[in-house]
Amino acid sequence: MYALVAAFIKRFERIPVSLIVLLARVIVGLVFFNSGLTKIDGFSIKPGTFFLFAEEYKVPLIPTALAAYMATTAELTMPLLLWSGFGARFAAAVLLGMTAVIQTFVYPDAYMTHGLWAVALLVIMKNGAGALSIDHLIRMRHEASGLFGSERPVKVGRG
Repeated sequence: MYALVAAFIKRFERIPVSLIVLLARVIVGLVFFNSGLTKIDGFSIKPGTFFLFAEEYKVPLIPTALAAYMATTAELTMPLLLWSGFGARFAAAVLLGMTAVIQTFVYPDAYMTHGLWAVALLVIMKNGAGALSIDHLIRMRHEASGLFGSERPVKVGRG
């Protein structure tokens, strides 16, 4: 029985992190991009978007119109960075901040959904965009030139 469990664990451990990160990039990007699409009409923000920010979302400290523009811009641009894997850690950090604001001020009862978004975004922030990304190509080029160095951090412990 132990050998069977050990065999499964070994197979699970061989799942490439790049595949996990790619899935996180695509799915979380879709969530935010689709939300951004609902806020626009062509190249303009819908009047209903301003109404939502004034009446339902009510984010403190930021004027309603500015919050609507900032959120819509982030929802439509950060997914493009995630999907291309260009500045993916930055894009994930921006969307994690946005998720924290949504959770705290807008929909505090949606913690399960926001928790799943946060996990995916934290995976991207920790691991980077993975092998299928522009970030990876840039890093490989700079490692070859000695900018990053070729040493990788030593992992301590298991987990």
